[in-house]
Amino acid sequence: MKQLIERASRQLMACLTALVCTGLFMACADKVENPVKAGALPDIYPDYVEVTIPAGVAPLNFCLSDEAYEMVDVVAKGERGGEMHSQGEYADFDIDEWHDLTEQNKGAAIVFTVCGRKDGKWTQFDDFKMFVSQWPLDDYGVTYRRIPPGYEVGGPQIGIFQRDLSNFEETPILTEDAVQGHCMNCHTANRADPQLFTSQLRGEHGGTLIQSQGTQKWYNTKTDSTKAAGSYAYWHPSGDFCAYAVNSVHQSFFVGTERRIEAYHKFSDIVLLDVKTNELLTSPLLMTEDLEIFPAFSHDGKWLFYSTSKPCNVPAEYEKVKCSLCRIPFDAGKAQWGEQADTLINARETGKSVTLARPSYDGRWLMYCLSERSNFPVFQDDADLWMMDLASGETWPLEKANSKMADSYHNWSSNSKWAVFSSKRENGVYAQLFFTAIGDDGKAAKPFLLPQRNPRKFYREMFDSYNVPDFTKTKVQFDAHEAHRQVFGGERIPVRVR
Repeated sequence: MKQLIERASRQLMACLTALVCTGLFMACADKVENPVKAGALPDIYPDYVEVTIPAGVAPLNFCLSDEAYEMVDVVAKGERGGEMHSQGEYADFDIDEWHDLTEQNKGAAIVFTVCGRKDGKWTQFDDFKMFVSQWPLDDYGVTYRRIPPGYEVGGPQIGIFQRDLSNFEETPILTEDAVQGHCMNCHTANRADPQLFTSQLRGEHGGTLIQSQGTQKWYNTKTDSTKAAGSYAYWHPSGDFCAYAVNSVHQSFFVGTERRIEAYHKFSDIVLLDVKTNELLTSPLLMTEDLEIFPAFSHDGKWLFYSTSKPCNVPAEYEKVKCSLCRIPFDAGKAQWGEQADTLINARETGKSVTLARPSYDGRWLMYCLSERSNFPVFQDDADLWMMDLASGETWPLEKANSKMADSYHNWSSNSKWAVFSSKRENGVYAQLFFTAIGDDGKAAKPFLLPQRNPRKFYREMFDSYNVPDFTKTKVQFDAHEAHRQVFGGERIPVRVR
């Protein structure tokens, strides 16, 4: 009884506080009087007009793109009920009210009425909608590497971070401050489960991290039989194996052209780490003179998808780098590769390059990146996202998700209803995170930019690229102090080739 009384008291105080705050807001808010009808949709930043969002996502705050407007007034009404109001320099919606509004309008839309004040006069724009998907985004958030596009190794700004998608909280997982002088690959979880993940550290004290149930193990995955340590990782759904590409990444810079940089690989093979036995499983089909790269297991673990390109004289012949999409069988019970690889999309026939195959976790789709050339699509302006129906083999571009700049490095939500990807559409230089809903027909909805509390200020002051994002079901728990101790302690678990 005491607990019920205390809870009722808290709820009463919350209601009174809300009423007081509402009264103060209404007293301070400027009344929109005699607005002139614009007869056009508002030009807002970020462009959230007619995007599809999940219920419970962080508020999609926005501002008018024309900075001559000193104030914006926004009323958001749900088609199935609920209403909220924001007035100020930008639309800054209350998180709890926003969550309630989106939950109330699952499978429907929220209608926004936007007015802007400039030179003391109000303009009212045509209403626009945001669609709230019937499908939830149950995952806690996303992980990503943030890195300045300065092309150096190391630096205090480089790090792996995670973001709570229900609010604006970003927390570091591992930054260069903890492992000075090193560059790190991204956190790769097993199908959005952060209890099992891997990352690769480059540098003098480099190593391959496997964290399982909070316990860190650091491996030396380079052997006499392999050319380099592992990178571009992907887990087998069992969690017993993790595939890596072993390669070297190089950069060349253009002079006197509109292009800035080309990244390429001198060699690349694919190996599989058995985390139970600390053995590398190899196949002659994955260690040819060609460059095998970007491994990804099918939803049931019976196939490994990957890209492969013919060797050429890079960087001089960088335009000849064209990747085919292939797959090879894998028997997890026997820990054994198949004896024949299939080519699903042949670069010699298409004249294009297929990279970053990512199968959905429900087994229906395969999302991949298509560009004119290269096995490093983030530097290709024409890189677009495509979809394959795994049952029929039919393919199509994700037109509503793509842009005129590079769209790449995509991953699936745990329920296979959402995808996150990196895009340079905002400025052509910095990759930012976008989210798109995937329909039952395998088509993408108009994507939305990762929400920020004050998006114009945040993205203007953010000089990092978001790199290789992925969803996580829960928050990643990671001890950076323990990582520092093990990295500089130098102990590494050796692996052997089976």
